[in-house]
Amino acid sequence: MVEGFDAIIVGVPELAAAARDYEALLGQPALHSVSGNEAVVRFGLGNTTLELRQVAAEQAVIEGLVLRDSSATRAARTVENPLGLQIETCDGSLMAELPLRNSVLRVDHLVLRSDNADACVAFFAQRMGIRLALDKTVPQWGGRMLFFRAGKLTLEVIESEQERVAGSHFWGIALQHPDIGALRSQLESRAVQCSAVREGRKPGTRVASVKSHCLGIPTLLIQPAG
Repeated sequence: MVEGFDAIIVGVPELAAAARDYEALLGQPALHSVSGNEAVVRFGLGNTTLELRQVAAEQAVIEGLVLRDSSATRAARTVENPLGLQIETCDGSLMAELPLRNSVLRVDHLVLRSDNADACVAFFAQRMGIRLALDKTVPQWGGRMLFFRAGKLTLEVIESEQERVAGSHFWGIALQHPDIGALRSQLESRAVQCSAVREGRKPGTRVASVKSHCLGIPTLLIQPAG
């Protein structure tokens, strides 16, 4: 049974440059290590870990997701799936040992765009046991939306009626902070550009879009309601 999202894997074309950008965005030093024979950079947040891996690509992309399952092995193992996504499972012990973690900044949700919402339900909810918190069609927001929730982090799946996509791919990320005004000021002091703060879709939330140092990945800042 999946208990949380252990790590979000981001593939980048140049690891050192990407690490510098995320240091500015996340407000903490990068943790450099080796996984297998591969150099990786990790950033520990309040509810998950962001892991950067160098890949042969022109632009950074959210490559995959590591799910925490206490019955799994210490080392991450690949889970074959009909969606063609890079999904791994582990027992969470490796990431729990990170020496540095930003406990205030969290990942609010990860966005997955798909042309097959039913297949997402079959895999994430029925096979992996992740709670399906919402399944709703909202035309003004683009189509059918699914929210899978585990460990205080949400995987948001969008099956768009307006903009058809082929297959399934991770698209964007939202970071949560209790005071978006203070966070925005901190980011500006580190030369990270953001949009003006605005009201979010969910009543009571406040949001801003990140305009730089986000590796070209759509990135949103969220202050939760209340």
